Amino acid sequence: MLNRGALTQCKLFNDDNFFDVKFPRPQYLGSKNLLSEWIFSFVPNGVRNVLDAFAGSHSVAFECKRRGYNAISNDIMKFSSSIGLALIENNCTELTMEDITFLTKNTSNAKSDLMQVFANIFFSPQECHFLDNFRANVNLLSCTIKQALALTILNRALTRKTTMGHFAHLQAITYANDPERVRRNPSIAKTIEDLFLSLTPQYNQAVFNNNKENKSYNENILELLPKLNDIDLVYFDPPYVGSHSDYQSFYHLLETYTQYWQDKQFVNGTKRYHPYIETNFDTIGEAEKSFNQLFDLSKNIPIWLVSYNDRSHPTQDEMLKILQKFKKNIVLHQKTYANSRGGRGSVKGSKELLFVCI
Repeated sequence: MLNRGALTQCKLFNDDNFFDVKFPRPQYLGSKNLLSEWIFSFVPNGVRNVLDAFAGSHSVAFECKRRGYNAISNDIMKFSSSIGLALIENNCTELTMEDITFLTKNTSNAKSDLMQVFANIFFSPQECHFLDNFRANVNLLSCTIKQALALTILNRALTRKTTMGHFAHLQAITYANDPERVRRNPSIAKTIEDLFLSLTPQYNQAVFNNNKENKSYNENILELLPKLNDIDLVYFDPPYVGSHSDYQSFYHLLETYTQYWQDKQFVNGTKRYHPYIETNFDTIGEAEKSFNQLFDLSKNIPIWLVSYNDRSHPTQDEMLKILQKFKKNIVLHQKTYANSRGGRGSVKGSKELLFVCI
């Protein structure tokens, strides 16, 4: 639970790295949180400005910031880019006790009951009322950084509340009432408010100043790259077509809540929004063309680190051929999953690939 001692002042460091700062543990399929040390072992000396182009959970961008680089993150999903605004771009702003009291207070600010769309699917009607009220209060916080931090913490609470941490199944209510499942995962029986309060200190403590001008974007990477200059290294962790989950189906509720859409269709049993946000990289028919365009737009960036999977499309060999059009020096590193971690591409025996391109 929240305690006043966890609410700290702006944290300043004099070192070149900030390893005492901990990234709040994510629950996001495909997160590179456990692989970040391995990935950064291939970053050469002299790098200053690093772009995490498909930031997702932002674990790699956060590691950039911890290591003292100038971190630039991007993700096309609004809920993901909010993490970047809250923990990458944000150097100092935390949620105060007054903010937290205001956010969780039952007010008359809510003008919509949008989250009732998900009542009795993922949450009770009472919890959905809390979510609508909280979301209205978020908009009244004093700055966009605080708004992003509040949404980031609340969205994490929602993945803690929901069995398996995603929203592509219809068993959340059933599992939350199953004593055996609650015994294994007590979070699913807690209220969203309690989860938010317990997570807030972790996120406040992850706010720090690395004395760099870090930046977070919410754009299609193909549109963002032409606007950026002076990037020394780019990390690409694109969707693994055919081997990883459909992120928009798995995390549709977080995007709906963050965007707080009033004009969307909500389809199928899970009430996923429709139509999809176009990403250019998540279908077999468009992936190869999009990779060629992506790498062409990145040709002036000296160093690329490209995460991939040996069960994805294009195939490993096809991806290498695409990369060879743009970079002469390519070294492939790989790790074999000893255990399944969720998603078809991270099952036991599959390989996580990292193309180091110079």
